[in-house]
Amino acid sequence: MALAENHVVAALWSKLRSKMGVRFTRFLGAAAAALLATEIALTICDGVFHMTSTRAALVSWFSGAVVSYVMSRWAWERKGKPDVLRETIPFWVISAMVIVILTLANKFAYHSASWMHLTGAKHVLWVDFIWLVANFCTFVLRFLIFHFVLFTDRTTAARAAATGPDAIPPGTRTRPTPGETPAPAATRAAEIANGAGSAAAQTAPARDTASRRNAPRS
Repeated sequence: MALAENHVVAALWSKLRSKMGVRFTRFLGAAAAALLATEIALTICDGVFHMTSTRAALVSWFSGAVVSYVMSRWAWERKGKPDVLRETIPFWVISAMVIVILTLANKFAYHSASWMHLTGAKHVLWVDFIWLVANFCTFVLRFLIFHFVLFTDRTTAARAAATGPDAIPPGTRTRPTPGETPAPAATRAAEIANGAGSAAAQTAPARDTASRRNAPRS
């Protein structure tokens, strides 16, 4: 039993130390910060300004979305100027899909609070609770989209597409030097011919000397 538990703990620890695990942990912190911002905004909109469910949802969503965008770029180690077409616009499109879910959840929270005749602090706490549950439901969906679509490592994919399947992976071996580069067939043939010519030139004097020695004397 203890051995099985150790295997589970080791597997979980290995997952957390992977690139996806590190980013999930960072996104968890980003989501917590965004959730805190949106819950504070919702509490103020509902308890102080007594806004309608739609207006309160929009204000609260926007407050959390701004925090989420900044923190998500940190979670996926994005620095410098953001890519508007590949990063900023898709993020807000996803956030627009999230606000639809959150608005429906907030409407349900308002209506259900009225059915249960909740007022004052009880009404605010109930609405905050439903809003919290809705955010938990969208948390996993947002992480999967951010990790595999929005903030995916495009540099690695672009490098793989540019190099092709027959390319030499970086760092595996160096390019051959000019001396190590295989010579063309014509160059090899010329080298063989030159070698044969040199050998013939070297053996010709030896043959002449042998013929002179063997020639009969008069």
